[in-house]
Amino acid sequence: MDTILFALWFFAPAGAANGSPVFANKVPILSKLGMPVDAGRTFRGKRIFGDHKTVRGFVVGTLTGLIIAGLQMLLYSNFSWFEGISGSVDYSNPIVLVMGALMGFGALAGDSIKSFFKRQFSVPSGQSWFPFDQIDYIIGGILFSLPFVLLSFASYAVITIVWFLIHPVATLVGWLLKLKDSPI
Repeated sequence: MDTILFALWFFAPAGAANGSPVFANKVPILSKLGMPVDAGRTFRGKRIFGDHKTVRGFVVGTLTGLIIAGLQMLLYSNFSWFEGISGSVDYSNPIVLVMGALMGFGALAGDSIKSFFKRQFSVPSGQSWFPFDQIDYIIGGILFSLPFVLLSFASYAVITIVWFLIHPVATLVGWLLKLKDSPI
């Protein structure tokens, strides 16, 4: 159980960042940042990332990772229970803020790289592409955490499994809240 709690805790900045663009899309003041990161460019006649990978998403996702890491630092410093589930990661060190922001960015970068391949393989935007839709942000978040902490293979495996299972539930909730167009 401790390993699952650690997986939830450690990867929270990237997990929250992965879902944040859906919410940011509904905030009118952020509409000016809604331009696609690929600026409409193509590769081999197909969009690089597509219209759904926006500057707004990257900005909000990176900030979400930073904010979640800040909350983790606060909880870690004030409640010993959080210190107990933090494993070898020292959440009192301010570098955790940078790690959280980069994990958020990494989650969205992983999603964008998956979108590149999705476009190249002619998978329609919005259509499920199992299992890549479920692991893209996990791989990206983990890769961007590596300069800050190196976990055991078992820890990475548990993080991957836990967040892989969370993804479809979060997608369904987003659809039920009318934040997403599809439940898959």
